[in-house]
Amino acid sequence: MLSRTDFEILFRSHYSSLCSYANGFLKDVDASEEVVQEVMFKLWAGRETLVIESSMKGYLFRAVRNSCMNTFKHLKIRDEYKVYHETRGMEDQRSLEDEMIFTELEQKVRLAIDNLPLERRKVFIMSRYDGLTYNQIAHKLDISVKTVENQMGKALKSLREELADYLPWVVLFLFDILRK
Repeated sequence: MLSRTDFEILFRSHYSSLCSYANGFLKDVDASEEVVQEVMFKLWAGRETLVIESSMKGYLFRAVRNSCMNTFKHLKIRDEYKVYHETRGMEDQRSLEDEMIFTELEQKVRLAIDNLPLERRKVFIMSRYDGLTYNQIAHKLDISVKTVENQMGKALKSLREELADYLPWVVLFLFDILRK
């Protein structure tokens, strides 16, 4: 068992060399002192059950080295968590931005569709939103398939022209969605 006097002598005689040794690993004087103090505290707290089979000095240096390695592991985990948290925050921000862009694009597309002439709008909505074939649309509207094709072509041309400024955003947005 380590007496209080022996511990104080041990502490005083090795403290500065242990701090220098720890600083060689950590490159931080304050962190090095903290590691040494923690090792000394654990030594004092476990003094009644501690069995050291090698030299006390060797034991202390090994304990400081191990504590420095644990500090490195802790710092690495903390840094990884910080990067993860920052990345997650950027993903959340990106998601919000994507949602805002999508909402704006959706409004622009709806407005462009609303600006189409009535019959052309009917053909476009039946094809793109209702999923009907040109034959089904022709039958429902009592017009020829050729008229449906013609109206659809004009509707798409009109929408391309009206949404030309937003086409790059639509392409990027769709690419980003498909990539996920």
